[in-house]
Amino acid sequence: MSMLKRIFLATLLSVFVFAGAVQAAQYQKMTIRAATANPPGSLHVTAIEKFKEIVEKESGGLIAVQTFYGGSMGDEQANVKQLRTEELHLTVVACGNLTPFAPRASLFILPYIFPTLQNAYTLFSNQNFMTKQADAIAQQSGGRPLSWLVGGYRVLTNSKKPIAALADLQGLKIRVPPVEIQLDAFRAWGVEPHPLAWTETFNGLQQGVVDGQENPHGINRDQKFWEVQKYITDLHYMLWVGPMLVSEKWYRKLSPDAKALVDRAAKAAAVYEWEWSAKDVEKAKVDCLAHGMKETALKDEDQWMAKARGIWPKFTDKLGGRAVVDEALAIMGK
Repeated sequence: MSMLKRIFLATLLSVFVFAGAVQAAQYQKMTIRAATANPPGSLHVTAIEKFKEIVEKESGGLIAVQTFYGGSMGDEQANVKQLRTEELHLTVVACGNLTPFAPRASLFILPYIFPTLQNAYTLFSNQNFMTKQADAIAQQSGGRPLSWLVGGYRVLTNSKKPIAALADLQGLKIRVPPVEIQLDAFRAWGVEPHPLAWTETFNGLQQGVVDGQENPHGINRDQKFWEVQKYITDLHYMLWVGPMLVSEKWYRKLSPDAKALVDRAAKAAAVYEWEWSAKDVEKAKVDCLAHGMKETALKDEDQWMAKARGIWPKFTDKLGGRAVVDEALAIMGK
């Protein structure tokens, strides 16, 4: 049985055991306001819906979860700010949109911190380490991660040629989000990235302003990038990760029973999303290939990793020091 399956089954079992004690728990009637800037069908909504299902069922309907999807409460950074004022109680955001408020979260988007999915599952399942990170992030941002979601790797696409080695990347114009860690990774590979706004990316690819971009298969599918991109490179430099984040002020005011339920539901929702996402990433990849895109494996990804990891020292102070990185690597057996 795979590690993910074991984590999934163990988490579900703990939820069922917890559910058996619901009658002994005391809940006050309340409504949790949960939002994501992303639409139904996204991994963000998938996790929130599972959280809602668990909370409402196990509280016997005393705790309701009111949801706001598709950006109706603003973009992801606005949602993080809304946790501080308790306008929202829960949100799901990409890690990159949390780091401006909580530099400590930068650990999880260091290039090649998670060379395999198993690395992410292992670290995110380590309760002691993740609680310390959550405490630091809550202090910095006012939002507390109760669990972490996992999506696909940000694979590289372009319209010019297959990229099988670092030398093939040279001379190409690649759109990269305006996130310092990601920009510096591409500079480490010898190219100057183009930090176009997301809203300008499709047109930029269509008009040749840029030749390529990097995003998970699911985003490439949903944006129909096959209309403007031909080649996929199976790159593993950055895994999409993002927290299920709650308002720290609100969380601290919860009763012990309500807090325990919210904690357990968030963890169960994340593990459910891991299973869902692993399947969705493969479906998205198949869809992209079916629409004419061609995938290439890297022959020298060890060189990409070495160069990208060379930027880590620039960011270690922001994320708590080298000791934090070393502890994470030790937990993952790296």
